[in-house]
Amino acid sequence: MKKIAFFFAVVLTATVNHAQSISDVLRYSMENTQGTARFQGLSGAMGAIGGDLSAINVNPAGSSLFKNSFLTFSLSNYNANNETRYFNGFNESDTDNVEFNQAGGVLVFKNANPESKGWKKFAIAFNYDLVNSYDNEFFASGISDQSIDQYFLTFAQGVPLGPLFIQDGEFIEEAYLDIGANLGFGPQQAFLGYFGGVIDPVDINDDNNTDYISNGIFSDVNQAYLRLTSGYNNKFTANVSGQYNEHLFVGASLNFHDVFYENFSLFEESGYDATSPLQGVSFDNLLRTFGDAFSFTIGGIAKINDAVHIGATYQSPTWYRFTDQLSQRINSNLADSEIGFIDFSIVNIFPDYKIQVPAKLTGSLALIFGEEGFINFDYSYQNMENAELRPNSDPDFANENAFISSQLKAVSSFKIGGEYKIDDWHVRGGYRFEESPYENSNTIGDLSGFSLGVGYTFGPTVFDVGFSQTQRDINTPLFETGLTNAANIDATNTNLTFSLSFNL
Repeated sequence: MKKIAFFFAVVLTATVNHAQSISDVLRYSMENTQGTARFQGLSGAMGAIGGDLSAINVNPAGSSLFKNSFLTFSLSNYNANNETRYFNGFNESDTDNVEFNQAGGVLVFKNANPESKGWKKFAIAFNYDLVNSYDNEFFASGISDQSIDQYFLTFAQGVPLGPLFIQDGEFIEEAYLDIGANLGFGPQQAFLGYFGGVIDPVDINDDNNTDYISNGIFSDVNQAYLRLTSGYNNKFTANVSGQYNEHLFVGASLNFHDVFYENFSLFEESGYDATSPLQGVSFDNLLRTFGDAFSFTIGGIAKINDAVHIGATYQSPTWYRFTDQLSQRINSNLADSEIGFIDFSIVNIFPDYKIQVPAKLTGSLALIFGEEGFINFDYSYQNMENAELRPNSDPDFANENAFISSQLKAVSSFKIGGEYKIDDWHVRGGYRFEESPYENSNTIGDLSGFSLGVGYTFGPTVFDVGFSQTQRDINTPLFETGLTNAANIDATNTNLTFSLSFNL
């Protein structure tokens, strides 16, 4: 009963950050707005067209191109397919999720005198969009020439042995939390490796020992790794725009993000030599991240003539603020008998940190074919070298920011989409390409995708269906430190979106 009381009572706040890294920055930088079905069917290429609730994410001036007040609600089926290669192993996994991914409306206020000069129209819009779903999974298995011992040895080398011992009257889970809170994440991982039976000090009798060795003997090992992620990045947009005379539309938006991310990873290792003291290890991690963010967007659309529209948008940096919670568990044939008390109910809560995603510039060109349809082209530029972890006063963040700057580059992306009207039907198609954010695109490859869509208008109601699919190659290390063998993932994401809209 004493253990149970402690178990429910303790949640400590660590004073040293665990390893936020370039992967965290990219996770929140790479948005993939699902949007309305019309937006999906055009691959998001609507920067000079507007007239769609999700299009105000591309150019906030687009809300004043609505002819009247309008409501849209969207439902999506999201599928993530991953084909994973890890050494000699190949695995495939699928994730499906259905959710309401968009809801919004626009109120249009027209000048009572249509012949007057100046401001012809004002619009106020509010919209919710799912800009990223983190529901995903991959499974990697294979025969590796590196062991999980490298993870723990990397953290342990140089850490004095004495502070890692459990004190008299102290529970093992108390020691784990106390070391994380007072000594930091690295010594805490060394503690797990030692009491988990993976590593040992060179001299067990020397409290000042700082050298550690593996308990495993092997030429290669069997490894299996499962990563399950879930969560969302939701964006709530408040937008205003206006039409000046016949040819100019301007707008601005305030964007508020709500973020939840959960990463659950399971790792197992076996296949050591028969003479090895260590014969099997399992090491699992559960990371939960809670956050919010803010950005603003300004943009304009100009009608050069009835056939040509041009648009330009500036999206400010997105300022994210996060809190991480981490739980871990480990076991092996050499583990301490009480190692099971360190489980997912023992939580490390880390200090708040911030991520600044760089600003983005978008230029758009649309060719209009009367009432029959259009083709729209969007080009965006975002310099990912300027992405930052904050506070800058943290030396670990300063080092990681220097690494980010050296590894990432400016990213160009373009989207092209077209729509054609046949009576009450609208048919759509699009293509999307986005460069890798890495200087070396082997880490994350270029993204490419296509889309199709159809819409039908009956009275004041519009029903739309949009299909889009994107593909990119990703090399994901199993762990950020030590055991950095990468799983090679061919990732394909597919969206099928249904929207119902109402003219008011």
